[in-house]
Amino acid sequence: MQDDHDVSAAVSEHRVTAEQVDELARILDEGAITPLFQPIVDAGCQGIFGYEALARGPAGSPLHSPVALFDCARETGRLLELDLLCRRRAIEAFARCGLPGRLFLNVMPASLLERDFREGLTRAYLDGVGLSPERVVIELTEHLPIHDYALMRQAVDHYRRMGFQVALDDLGAGYSSLRHWAELRPDFVKIDRHFAQGIDHDPGKRQFLTSLLEVSRSLGCQVIAEGIETEGEQRCLWEMNCTLMQGYHFARPSAKPPTRLEPSLPARREVSGSFGTTAAMLCRHLAPVRQGTRVPEVVERFRLDPELRCLAVLDDGDRPVGVVRQHEFLGVFANPFSHSLHARRAIDELMDRRMLVAEASMPLEALSRRVTESAKGSRDDFVVVDDDGRYRGLGQIVDLLREITALQVRAARQANPLTGLPGNEAIHDTLAARLARGEAFVAVYADLDAFKAYNDVYGYARGDQVILALARMLQEESGDDGFVGHVGGDDFMLVLGEATAKSRCEAILARFAHFAPQFYSLEHREAGGFDGHDREGRARFVPLMSLSLAYHAVAPGAERTAMDIGNVLAELKAEAKRQPGNSLFVDRRQGRAGLDCRPDETLR
Repeated sequence: MQDDHDVSAAVSEHRVTAEQVDELARILDEGAITPLFQPIVDAGCQGIFGYEALARGPAGSPLHSPVALFDCARETGRLLELDLLCRRRAIEAFARCGLPGRLFLNVMPASLLERDFREGLTRAYLDGVGLSPERVVIELTEHLPIHDYALMRQAVDHYRRMGFQVALDDLGAGYSSLRHWAELRPDFVKIDRHFAQGIDHDPGKRQFLTSLLEVSRSLGCQVIAEGIETEGEQRCLWEMNCTLMQGYHFARPSAKPPTRLEPSLPARREVSGSFGTTAAMLCRHLAPVRQGTRVPEVVERFRLDPELRCLAVLDDGDRPVGVVRQHEFLGVFANPFSHSLHARRAIDELMDRRMLVAEASMPLEALSRRVTESAKGSRDDFVVVDDDGRYRGLGQIVDLLREITALQVRAARQANPLTGLPGNEAIHDTLAARLARGEAFVAVYADLDAFKAYNDVYGYARGDQVILALARMLQEESGDDGFVGHVGGDDFMLVLGEATAKSRCEAILARFAHFAPQFYSLEHREAGGFDGHDREGRARFVPLMSLSLAYHAVAPGAERTAMDIGNVLAELKAEAKRQPGNSLFVDRRQGRAGLDCRPDETLR
C-alpha cells in the first residue's frame, strides 16, 4: 500500500532538494518520526487482528509525506538508518498505547541482511519495552528485486526462530512478488489493493482471489486484503472467506487507533458444534396450515404449487403437530371417489404425526445423527422450530446431506495432513464458539522442546512418529469434552473444561515424560541426550525432548476474541519454553499488563 496507506517507498522521478537533505538529517538526529497505526481487521470474529505501523515526518515538514521521506533517504544513502528509526519508534508507540493483537512492522529486506540480521536490533527494541516477538510480524515492503534468495531465506529463518512471523506486502504488484511468496513462504501475504477495489462488481477479480486463497491454504499462509474502502468490498471478501482486511472502510492511520470495532457484518455462522453450523441455515419458511383446515384447501395449495413438497400443520400456539407430504397426500386421491369422501374432513385426519423436528440451534452433526437414527430417516423433509418449539420453517434431508458433505470436505482440507487433527481455522472457530457461549474454559498451548535437534539426528520419519504419538496422547488425555487442534509442526492447541484442565495437563506431562525416552537409542537415553546443535547452529549437548504447556484460563462471559486468546498464548508459550524440562506454565495475570508468574506456578 502506498501514500497514506503505507510506508512502502515509491521511487520518485524528481531529485531531492538541499532543504530536504538537511531536513532528513535533522529527523534522523532527533528521531522526529511520528508512528501511525492502521487496524487489520478479522471480519470473521468482528475483532482487530493487529495493526500495521506507518510513519510520517514532522507536521509541516517537506518530508512529512512517507513517499517524500523515503525517496530522500534512498537518494542520500540513508535508507537503512530511516528504516531502523521507524521500526524503533513504532515498537515504542505500540507498547505505550497498549494496542491489542499483532504489530506488523514494515521492514526492507536490505536492512534485514545488512544490520538487523547480524545485530538483533529489532529484538533489542522489543526487549526494551517488554513486547514479545510472538506478537510481531516482519512485513517485507520494498518493491525491488531480491538478488540472493538463499541469504534472504536465512534471514527470515533467523527471525522465525526468535518467534517472529513474516508477511509479504502487495502480492500481485512490484517485481517478483509471486517468486517472493514461493521462495520465502511467508506466514501472511497482503494482496495488492487493486484486486480488492470493486471486487464486488468484478467476477474476474473474485476468481483471481479465490485461486490465491486456495494456494494460501495449501501453503499454510493467511491472506490479508488491503485497500478495503466500501461495505460492498468487505461483504464480498467476507463471503469468499477472506476475513483479514485492512483499509479506510475500517479506520484511517492514526496515532491513537481504535482498539475495538463495531460489528458491521452478521456472524459468519451460528456458532455451535465442531463445524459451527446449525439447522437454521437449512430452514426455508413455507406458509403452514392450521389444525382444522379442510382437506380441499390443502389440495388446492399443492395444485397451485407443483414444486411444493411438504406442509407443516400447526396448533393454535404455532407449534407443529404433523406434516402433509405431497406424494403421500395426493396419492390418497387416486381413487375417483376420494374427493367426495374427504371433502368435509379436516387435514388433522390425513396428516402424518410422525415427523422429524429440529431446533434451529441444533448443530448439523447432531441433526445428521438424529436423521440416521430415526425410524423414518428416509423422509426427505424435517420441521425447524425455535427454542420454544414454535414453527420456523422446513428443511430437506438432501440439503442436510449436501451441507454435511461440504463441511466434511472443508474440515479435511483444514486438517493437519500428518495427524488429521483440526487446523488453525478450526481452532479459531472453537475458541470463538466457547467465547460466544460465555462459558469458562482453559486454553493450553503445547510445544515440544529440542524437537528440531531430534529431527536432525534421527530423521524426519522418526520425528513424524513422535508427532503422531503426541497427538494421540493429547486426544486421549483431553477427554470427550476437550478439543485438540494441530497448529503445525510440533505445536498443538487444547481447549479444556475449567474443572479438570489442571489435572489433565499434569497427566499429559507425566505420560510424556514416560514415553518420550522410548524414541531414543539406549545410548542417548542413558546419557540423557546427545551432542548436537542448537537453532543457531552452535554445538551443544541437547537433552531429551520435553513438553512445555502454556495454560490460560478464560473466565465466563469474558469480553474477548479468539485473537485475544491467541495473543496471550503466544506470550505464555515463550515463557513456558524458558522453563527447563517438562513444564506447565500457568498464567495468573489479572488483566493484560505484563506477566506475573511466581515460581510455584511453573510445575515440573
